[in-house]
Amino acid sequence: MHQIRTENLAIYALNDIINIMKILFTGGGTGGHILPIIAVARELRKQQDSPEIAGGLQFLYMGPKDDFAEILLSQEGIKVYHALAGKVRRYGGIKTLFPNLLDTLVKTPLGILQALLRMFMLSPDLIFSKGGYGSLPATIAGWLLQVPIILHESDTIPGLSNRIGGFFASQIFVAFNRTSFFSAKKMVVVGNPIRKGVLIGAKEEAQVLLHLKGGKPIILFLGGSQGAQRINDMLLVILQEALKDFEIVHQTGEKNFIQVRKEAGAVVSKELLAYYHAVPFLKEQELRHVYAATAFIVSRAGSGSIFEIAALGKPSILIPLPEAAQNHQIQNAYEYANTGAAIVLEESNLTPHFFLEKLRYLVSNPQELAKMSQAALKFAKPEAATTIAKYLIESNVK
Repeated sequence: MHQIRTENLAIYALNDIINIMKILFTGGGTGGHILPIIAVARELRKQQDSPEIAGGLQFLYMGPKDDFAEILLSQEGIKVYHALAGKVRRYGGIKTLFPNLLDTLVKTPLGILQALLRMFMLSPDLIFSKGGYGSLPATIAGWLLQVPIILHESDTIPGLSNRIGGFFASQIFVAFNRTSFFSAKKMVVVGNPIRKGVLIGAKEEAQVLLHLKGGKPIILFLGGSQGAQRINDMLLVILQEALKDFEIVHQTGEKNFIQVRKEAGAVVSKELLAYYHAVPFLKEQELRHVYAATAFIVSRAGSGSIFEIAALGKPSILIPLPEAAQNHQIQNAYEYANTGAAIVLEESNLTPHFFLEKLRYLVSNPQELAKMSQAALKFAKPEAATTIAKYLIESNVK
């Protein structure tokens, strides 16, 4: 143990000598926090030859244990460290009282202590926080250690973690023009960082990948990184009818995939079933090709999905998750839809056949689709990750 600690200290000392810029990323809760971090890290790597970082870059991440996040971050060469993080649940009534108290009074303080000890040894040059409950321990620890903190807020209405984190941040990048709560002096509108790789797919690759039949408009259903059970259920009700007009690619979510595929096989004729392609989750190398082949997208209204859809110039229907904290998906959806790029259908007013008729109307109206596509591209900010990466490097020089 003593030998390992000695070796670690030697590594930290060597990093300081050769002037390696160490950036600690933090965030956590959903893929909506992790994917933008990956986008920024990739753009930072493109700046490796910058004279401001002659010693190179070292990427670290601190957040709650999350297998999905750890796999993605490790693939990008980002060293992952864990810290406990408490979550405040605004649902469930009295049943969540004890878990909330446990998380607030035990988990979060312990997480801050863990983050303090690890960050003291890691000595990052700055912290880039993507928000979510998993970001608070590292953000507070960084502030206590006087490490500069840069924050990004994806939603029009910040969550509790980012509201707290905003007090400690020197700069706050935001995705939407009308973002509430933060000081205008700290805010800069840049959009939401997206992985540029998803913008360069090929329709022919999607045809091979999913055995697409062709001859009908391809509709992509996205439910976020976890899938969307109620969207799945709605689609299954109308699937037989929908497949008469469309070819459908459906990201079901890992836990729903087997059940959805089984139910689809029961409700759809064998002839039409060839036009339905259920997948548990579309990895980046798959998603970019499916995006390229898609005529229209139906999605939840997470900021990451909205900004990818916009950058692709794809017309869309957004179905916000009603349980999202501070109703941020509903706010995101309407902020985007006000540009003319999308239609919002809230779950409270959504019936399967109404949805299908709306989809048929839009897809059969080329002029309407063209207007939506143009509005999407006008709204898009595909350089968000590049802008943030350049600022992070420049801020290290100041």
